[in-house]
Amino acid sequence: MSSPTAETSSMTTGKPSASSDLVTSQGRTTIADAVVRKIAGVSAREVSGVHKLGTGGARAMGALRERIPGSSGPNVSQGVTVEVGERQAAIDLDIVVEYGVSIVDVAASIRRNVITSLQRMTGLEVTEVNVSVDDIYIPGDDQQEPSEPPRVQ
Repeated sequence: MSSPTAETSSMTTGKPSASSDLVTSQGRTTIADAVVRKIAGVSAREVSGVHKLGTGGARAMGALRERIPGSSGPNVSQGVTVEVGERQAAIDLDIVVEYGVSIVDVAASIRRNVITSLQRMTGLEVTEVNVSVDDIYIPGDDQQEPSEPPRVQ
């Protein structure tokens, strides 16, 4: 049974209070930071105009990790930092956008998608989603320049 304030809140807004479902008189549901990081990472990557997540160093380490035989594949939470409480979560994202997209529109779409996904899947109230644009991807930038032939064979 939810508290009277949660019931009142759901009556005035027309939506059930998500946080009231996490802590009830029958028990408490806790959600690990790693779960929130993964959901936020996948949600952010779904947005058109997002090329990758993570800072330059994190992306380089991730690329190396993916090449190791037996590794678990791409890290979906790369570039995602979270703070998770009993009822709320705050998200920080480091992204690389594709050249030519509106950074403002991409950031707004990321916020909308991350908040919707997290609240729907976890019931946590998302207090903020901070987006840091660390780079712009220009097609052809990631191609290696032709290297000189080896001097020794």
